[in-house]
Amino acid sequence: MASQATNYLNRELSWLEFNQRVLDEAHDPSNPLLERLKFLAITSSNLDEFFMVRVGGLHLLQTGGNTKSDPSGMTPRETLDAISLRVHQMMVEQYQCLLTEIEPPLAAAGYQRVNPQDLADSQRRIVEHVFKDEIYPVLTPMAVTREMDFPYLMNHTLNIVVRLAPDEKSKKPQDRFAIIPFGRTEFRFITLPSEGGYQYLPMEDAVCLFIEQYFQGEHVLECIPFRVTKNADVSLHDEFASDLLHQMEDMLDQRKKGDCIRLEIAERVSVETLEFLERGLGVLDENVYRIPGPLDLTAFMRLTEISGFDALKSESWPPQPAPVVNPEIKMFDNISKQDILLCHPYESFEPVVRLIEEAAVDPDVLAIKQILYRTSKHSPIVAALIRAAEQGKHVTAIVELKARFDEARNIEWAKNLEHAGVQVIYGVKGLKTHAKVCCIIRREPQGIRRYLHFGTGNYNDATAKIYSDISYFTCDEVLASDAINFFNSITGYSQPQKYQKLEAAPISLRDKILDLIHHETERKRQGQKARIVAKVNSLVDPQIIDALYEASEAGVKVKLNIRGICCLRPGVAKLSKNIEVVSIIDRFLEHARILYFYHGGDERVFISSADWMPRNLDRRVELLVPIEEENSRRKVIKILNTYFEDNAKARVLNGEGVYERITPSKEKNLVRCQQVLYDETVAAVKQAEKVGRTVFEPHMAPEER
Repeated sequence: MASQATNYLNRELSWLEFNQRVLDEAHDPSNPLLERLKFLAITSSNLDEFFMVRVGGLHLLQTGGNTKSDPSGMTPRETLDAISLRVHQMMVEQYQCLLTEIEPPLAAAGYQRVNPQDLADSQRRIVEHVFKDEIYPVLTPMAVTREMDFPYLMNHTLNIVVRLAPDEKSKKPQDRFAIIPFGRTEFRFITLPSEGGYQYLPMEDAVCLFIEQYFQGEHVLECIPFRVTKNADVSLHDEFASDLLHQMEDMLDQRKKGDCIRLEIAERVSVETLEFLERGLGVLDENVYRIPGPLDLTAFMRLTEISGFDALKSESWPPQPAPVVNPEIKMFDNISKQDILLCHPYESFEPVVRLIEEAAVDPDVLAIKQILYRTSKHSPIVAALIRAAEQGKHVTAIVELKARFDEARNIEWAKNLEHAGVQVIYGVKGLKTHAKVCCIIRREPQGIRRYLHFGTGNYNDATAKIYSDISYFTCDEVLASDAINFFNSITGYSQPQKYQKLEAAPISLRDKILDLIHHETERKRQGQKARIVAKVNSLVDPQIIDALYEASEAGVKVKLNIRGICCLRPGVAKLSKNIEVVSIIDRFLEHARILYFYHGGDERVFISSADWMPRNLDRRVELLVPIEEENSRRKVIKILNTYFEDNAKARVLNGEGVYERITPSKEKNLVRCQQVLYDETVAAVKQAEKVGRTVFEPHMAPEER
């Protein structure tokens, strides 16, 4: 099919519509108030990363004179203009949501941000005490003249610009300026004494309240909080793998010094002060965002975690123990009995951690091979790998140093692993290693056996509680052989392998997906039943989009659950009338990649680490894993279908790139897929407990034992 710009939605604008759907959850009055505040914080965090990476990259293209259009037909300059317009609108909506929809009812419930002018005398004394003891001795103002270079400011940290009256003794009287950087402080909110509930004051308000303490004898004209976002789209030349660790450390330093691409500042700022900052930071007015409330809504995430306000939060959904996993026996014995498929966070991530922890101390385990893309701060999995190496096992860890914004943590883990004797591989030159797989080689009475874990999410026990992902445990010999070949191909000089069941990017994964789509297309043309159902986080790849358009025109019913970016236009006559696209934003981040193809009745089901994006298919090491064992296959199909029953949190994408909420008819019950998946998991646990209680075990006489 010939590609035309009108066939594709713009990637960056599609991402902004994803963030709008997150913001919609902050607007939604059916969500508890602190959950709405949490969604508002997420929109701010999302925008931070979007500006650092996507907008930063576009700025590099634009300043480099690149006028090439993307698949949607937009040049970098046109895209930047559209982003600026859309984000300015979004920012207005963010603060309208905070100031008029969330904070007033929160205050009525006893949870209040206090304005400095409204502080009670007792509260003001506390704030003054905190300022003198904890703020004034720590923060240091820097005088900035118009002639000197503007001081270095850390990315995404608060600062205060202070405008002082001219020095009357100067020959050329003019306003003077100083900057007070806050740095990476964890201290953002001051808890205030109150008779009931919780009251707090942002630290920048406290600094402005007592700003004269820093400039005694001077006349302070203005005290304005601001925040800068810097370009973090720094390139890395990793041709020399032996020096990659040092290059990554250098790259982190470069990122800190990136150009300022966004200036957020309190809207009360004067023209004089704004001009001073724009000139010093090299920021155009179109990249200035005048904020009508507290800056950095990301920091408000911490406020949602304060105890004592359970009525303002969602009901807890703790991960459940999977009934298929027997906690009384080793994970090796569990997996030997049957393949195991888990759906996190409804089912606990604990079996994944337990498998690796047991392998670390099992005397029969010979080796562990694992990919680490993102891990938690205090990772029990990394600790287990270190313990395994210290006990003499052969441990290989592929640590992806280029995992964006987790580079520093991964560098630290890599060093710790190496010191313990782990064989650490820093990924593949020119690619990011994004696959999620662990292979454990164990000596057993019947011979060597290999235990596998494949996942759609990272080996991160923290995010496993809030990300929706799939885990698959198996001893399948063919998959095991493929997995060993896969590890060998990316750790040594082995040529890319031809696998029996696995498919890997960047070698064959895209071709496999296209082949599966084309098979459905041809079957439909021959009058057979054909169906494609997929759940991925993003759909950008033009080749896959064109193949889906072709399938739709042949009459194949295509159902897509795309959480974030979707460049495909669904429901367009003579292009995509048979394609349906839905997106679900709810309390858990949808992260699993699941693919289904009817395949003439021989249903093919896969899980994957890869989204349908050029970066995943061309520039990353990814895996596509078939789920063939019957119970696991039926379970994952049921999970996938549940997402298309949602009429509570689902939005449907139309051909113009607009997402619309589903309005259920009166005849249909309200279905919230995450609630359904959790309730079904809880019911399965209760049923397993009930069955367990009905098993009678007679007491036996001593001589019969």
